Amino acid sequence: MRVFVWLWGAVLAIAALQPLSAGAIDRTVLVLGRISDDPKSHYDQLKPLLDYVVPRMKDVGIEEGQILMAKDAQQMGSYLRRGRVDWVTETAGTAMALQQRAGAQPLVLTERSGVSAYHSVFFVRRDSPLDSLEDLKGHSLAMQSPLSTSAYLVPAMELLQHGVRMEILLTPHEAPATDAVGYVFARTELNISTFVHKRVVDAGVVSSIDWSDDHAMPPAFRNDLRVLYRSAPMPRAVEMVRADLDRAVRERLRQVLLEASRDPQAGPALAKFFGTTGFHPVDAASLRSLERLRSGLQRIRMEVE
Repeated sequence: MRVFVWLWGAVLAIAALQPLSAGAIDRTVLVLGRISDDPKSHYDQLKPLLDYVVPRMKDVGIEEGQILMAKDAQQMGSYLRRGRVDWVTETAGTAMALQQRAGAQPLVLTERSGVSAYHSVFFVRRDSPLDSLEDLKGHSLAMQSPLSTSAYLVPAMELLQHGVRMEILLTPHEAPATDAVGYVFARTELNISTFVHKRVVDAGVVSSIDWSDDHAMPPAFRNDLRVLYRSAPMPRAVEMVRADLDRAVRERLRQVLLEASRDPQAGPALAKFFGTTGFHPVDAASLRSLERLRSGLQRIRMEVE
């Protein structure tokens, strides 16, 4: 009997440590997610908008808001599949990665600092002999990081579509193969522009926003550089929701976000929300851009990574 009691107590203890099933999740709580390497800072940016949204969703059963951070897209995909996160704010590239991993769906497009769409800009020194993406074979290219939509994902898509094979370099000084472009991650946009200007690498790529930003691209550098190629435009950012989110909740959230940019009370919360200046409906052109990104992601995973 003592053994039986001990075993039963052990079973209860183990059961208490198991995660709650999806059915036990409180559906009166709206959970906003974010992939983050700085949870405290991002929490402060997310919380004001969540506090604005939740009171406006009581008519569809939402009584409370919570924030859940993930360390990467894989973890966020798991949260979405298990119903732990309802709504995620991300760049277009990461949004499409979450669609691939978890079936997340675009809800609205996000305008940040007055910009709702942007593109990638490949550039070289003004005295460079390179004139096209194909000319990058046998040369070096500075990108930002594997998480960047405009300074990695879209440029990689463009290179592959132009028949340019990619290989990662251990250092910027390593020579790439003659039939491939060798790329390095410079981490910041300023580093990318510096690498090209100082002839550490042959070319760089940044977003159109950073190309025009004097901090990322100092005027003294920009005067010595020229654009080699511009990609097609893509959405600046996207609000995504999990695939099985209740229809009434999804539509009410869409309505609240679309109306927020016209509501003076939402102004401070939007400003905190990564400099958001508005939300827009997902139109046909944006859907085509997102689908192109999604298809490109799959090719990059297979041919580059």
